[in-house]
Amino acid sequence: MSTKMNEADWVMAVEVFRACLPARGAKARNDRLFLEALHFFAVRNITWRALPERFGPWNSVWKRFSRLSQAGVFEAFFALLAMKGGVRNG
Repeated sequence: MSTKMNEADWVMAVEVFRACLPARGAKARNDRLFLEALHFFAVRNITWRALPERFGPWNSVWKRFSRLSQAGVFEAFFALLAMKGGVRNG
């Protein structure tokens, strides 16, 4: 499994992510930084508290992740990403 994402991958991921966000609620400040934090978290297999400071307060990242998870955003995100052919091998 490849864990490296190039710029085109990030552009597509952020575009798909934004399409899956609920219409209600405050808009986040930096969707890409949030997705990079989740990518770092998953690839490195760390605890939330171990997220580097460059991603902001770990608790803020976790709260946003939790809120969006409960709203079904990630299921929609991965389904749409798969439909777009967003998974690449190598």
